[in-house]
Amino acid sequence: MTAQQAAVRIVDGDRRALARAASWIEAQTAAGRELLKAVFPQTGRARLIGITGPPGAGKSTLVDQLTKTIRARGERVGIVAADPSSPFTRGAILGDRIRMQDHHADPDVFIRSMATRGKMGGLAAATLELALLLDAAGFNFVLIETVGVGQDEIEIARLADVTVLVLVPGMGDDVQAIKAGTMEIADVFAVNKADLPGANRLEDEIRNMQSLASEEGRREAAPLRRVVASEGQGIDELLQVIEHVFAKRSREQMRTEAWRFRLREILQDRLAAALPESELNEHAMRIAAKIEDPYTAVDAILAGLLK
Repeated sequence: MTAQQAAVRIVDGDRRALARAASWIEAQTAAGRELLKAVFPQTGRARLIGITGPPGAGKSTLVDQLTKTIRARGERVGIVAADPSSPFTRGAILGDRIRMQDHHADPDVFIRSMATRGKMGGLAAATLELALLLDAAGFNFVLIETVGVGQDEIEIARLADVTVLVLVPGMGDDVQAIKAGTMEIADVFAVNKADLPGANRLEDEIRNMQSLASEEGRREAAPLRRVVASEGQGIDELLQVIEHVFAKRSREQMRTEAWRFRLREILQDRLAAALPESELNEHAMRIAAKIEDPYTAVDAILAGLLK
């Protein structure tokens, strides 16, 4: 099956073609790039919703419940779940497929787990491209779940139209540890497991943080909703506020930022691929021997690539 044939089948709703194309894109193949070129005019309709938060916050359960709620409205859902990779095999456990078995027979739900393969930021390298593929395939929502995040894993905010930060009571100092970075990316806060002791305290901490940010002249405080994802409680209200935030934002501006960031990544990858390993090793040895400084080496490498 050629890329052009796959593009036609995907737009027509062929799930087998979609699954094969997703593998092309994840593997960063030439066929995947040709496919994306073909389907790109069909993109721009789906809502990209990022679901992020620390390990154990219940992100996968929340994604599962949001999917049920969206499907009850008759809309189609694509799910892209990033799983942490083995440092040895570079493969992923793919646990999200196990946790979302309720949807495996639903033709209007497509789930894809992707290994991060060492990439920082909580996402796999081809996440945006796979989200575009699902968009072209006619999915109304694309839910993008990150691996458990730390302070520097905020790439989801550059990619998603709306970013939901999931937190749970009882984290204690963990909230303090992540809030300097991740807390600022939230467009919506979801306090999950809100039936547990400490929910009030967690909400107070978030509100206090937001009030300080407001005093410093930062953006408007993100709305907060309490949910109990395991019981399906508060999901309707959370989805409503997500859609409200989405409606207020400029999609063109959001996508421009996402593509500016992704274009830089693509350029870096292409430049790295174009550089022979032997040349890189030669410069590294020269730098280690103090024959050459790293800045002169980079100038020489760039000059050679631009030729």
